Amino acid sequence: MPTFNVVDAMPLLTGKDGVVRVSGTRVTLDTITAAFRDGATPEEIAQQYPSVPLADVYQVVGYFLRHSQEIDAYLHRRIRDSKAVRAQNERRWDPDCVRDRLLARRAK
Repeated sequence: MPTFNVVDAMPLLTGKDGVVRVSGTRVTLDTITAAFRDGATPEEIAQQYPSVPLADVYQVVGYFLRHSQEIDAYLHRRIRDSKAVRAQNERRWDPDCVRDRLLARRAK
């Protein structure tokens, strides 16, 4: 009887920006977990994001199911950080002024 002692590396990498992505792609852990939570199957996720192999989707979903508390904490940090960046950008560049400038440029 064969013995299976193979352990595959998790196909997730954390970039310099602190964002976790599926290895070799630009697809984030946030994207995979949100799709899965919304009811998508791994097959549907792989179909929607063709750069992510089906086997990697299954690994990421399995990791999410085994480590949901850590992933939830990571996702909450990402939401908090994105809100902070958005607020900072809006303080620097008023969105209404940007829209007005773009409309004025279009009218020329």
